[in-house]
Amino acid sequence: MGQLTLAAAGSVILICPLAQARAQEGTQVSTQENTQSSPGDNPATEAAPAPLQYEVKVNAPGDLDELLEKNLDLERFRGNPRMDREQLQRLVRDTPEQAKNLVATAGYYTPVVTVRVDTTGAKPVVIVDVDPGAPVTIEKVELELRGFDPTPPLAASEQYDTEALKRSWPLKTGSVFRQSDWESAKRALLREVVQTRYPRAQLVDTQAVVDPETHKVSLLVVLDSGPELRFGELRIEGLKRYDASIIRNLDKIRPGDYYSESALQSLQARLQDTGYFASVEVSADMSSILGEQIEAGQESQQADAAGAEAKPANRGPAPLLPLVVRVTENKQQNVSAGLGFSTNTGNRAQLNYDNLNVWGTRFKSAITMETKKQAAHANFYFPTTERGYNDSAGASFERSDISNEITAVTTISAKRNWGGTNLERSLTFEFLSEDKTIVGMEQTRSKSLPLTYAITKRSLDSLLFPTKGYVINAQVGGALLPVLTDERFVRVASKAVYYRPLGEKGELIVRGEMGALGSKEKRGVPAVYLFRAGGDQSVRGYGYQELGVKEGDATTGGRYMLTGSAEYQYWFKPKWAIAAFYDAGNAADTVKAAMTPKSGYGLGGRYKSPVGPINVDVAYGHAVHKYRLHFSLGFTF
Repeated sequence: MGQLTLAAAGSVILICPLAQARAQEGTQVSTQENTQSSPGDNPATEAAPAPLQYEVKVNAPGDLDELLEKNLDLERFRGNPRMDREQLQRLVRDTPEQAKNLVATAGYYTPVVTVRVDTTGAKPVVIVDVDPGAPVTIEKVELELRGFDPTPPLAASEQYDTEALKRSWPLKTGSVFRQSDWESAKRALLREVVQTRYPRAQLVDTQAVVDPETHKVSLLVVLDSGPELRFGELRIEGLKRYDASIIRNLDKIRPGDYYSESALQSLQARLQDTGYFASVEVSADMSSILGEQIEAGQESQQADAAGAEAKPANRGPAPLLPLVVRVTENKQQNVSAGLGFSTNTGNRAQLNYDNLNVWGTRFKSAITMETKKQAAHANFYFPTTERGYNDSAGASFERSDISNEITAVTTISAKRNWGGTNLERSLTFEFLSEDKTIVGMEQTRSKSLPLTYAITKRSLDSLLFPTKGYVINAQVGGALLPVLTDERFVRVASKAVYYRPLGEKGELIVRGEMGALGSKEKRGVPAVYLFRAGGDQSVRGYGYQELGVKEGDATTGGRYMLTGSAEYQYWFKPKWAIAAFYDAGNAADTVKAAMTPKSGYGLGGRYKSPVGPINVDVAYGHAVHKYRLHFSLGFTF
């Protein structure tokens, strides 16, 4: 019985004479002897005639025709200026063997390949007919996992789950064997192991033995875990101006923790997000265990030379890998400026000034001038504490003119953030002083001292281009004490967005937002704590915060707000999509009015830019009977 063996290092195929003869019975090639040369090997010594033009037609089932058209030399050299009839004959002669090797990668090892040349037309047409035969299926899978022994003082209950590793093997018995799947499965198996606890694991043997007569393949994979490794002490390189506590307080890895690539990547991301560093590299120093391995190898060689019997390995505690953080510091001061435009607030100009070391804190400030808003803020960000708290304090001023309501708010605040990307929490304590003018009415002034708790839960497949998952944000707070507060109030608000793929190219996005305010009087509550709707990231088809409570010619905030949106996106190209959406919502002083929605609907375009999705929408506001253009960057939340 003939067999094909796929070597461990690649896709070399050894065909026994019997199997090769049988495979060639159906091959019909009318050419001269194969000289194993390519079209460019023998340049003409005489004046070269015009290059020979020809067509190629491949007849093969399924996706095999595309596989052959992309990889056959007949296609690759078509249009070559040195092509002539002799070179074409050589290509035709080589095609059957080349086609067999190509379809073998798709799981067909006994194909019948017929190649002929049709010269009846203006151009020769090379016709390649392929009958792939029965596909090779997986008959047996043998996964041999060596090592994975717990090392003292690791308890036996914490032993690596090798059974789960075997269950994750994707090539199951009975499935069609494909070369690409085979290579991918081996890489995935090794990747799964080296990511945690066993970074020096390696595949010591892999074999795929194919029987062409029974169309079956037997797979063998031998993986050695290597030593179990754990993290050791932290070493920091590159710090000059900033304190080492910036890095140490963000380091959640403790000496003795299992080696984990995800832990290294998480620490690197946290350090990059601080803004203190131009570059960050977090790694485990593997060289620290090389000496121990060399010494063990020398002892083994000495034992072999002395003819001593092999003794069971007496493995000591797992070697500790130093955790190395290499950083390049950002320059301490930075000034930047920018121009922009928003369909919500109009033209924008912004000037920023940052200083990474003001009294041991990071100072950030900005002045922003927009058509409908003008703002200035300055904040001090303290280094992350050992318990993971991110504290900040600052002041801001903002003036806005929205729907004939003019507000000027001065704020002094202190804020504490904690948690990670998937679950983030914050506590904000503010003092606000607000001057508000409604066109045609007298100016009012109010002050408030609110405390707000917020929580955000994320479960997304991508933070930049999410296609699956959800984000939920909830806030509760208010000004409950009669201290620096004109009107006591309680406020709750929440918003959520849900992503779900529909088919291979479609995506459904559902968004909702709600809010409610409880107070004896609305007068005296800062406008920023009231609710309005409308705009790019609310109800499209309406102006920015156009939906609210009417007071004369102005629109002001209400006690209640409820909005919702459903959008379908179709990605006809990897970076381009069209979208259809329906938005509805309102803000009012009564629940009944807030639940009487104003609707907007329309079409849009989406583009995946390097900084996030760019959204351009044309929406029709049903209540105002107008079309409006909306532009936004990033996913709507």
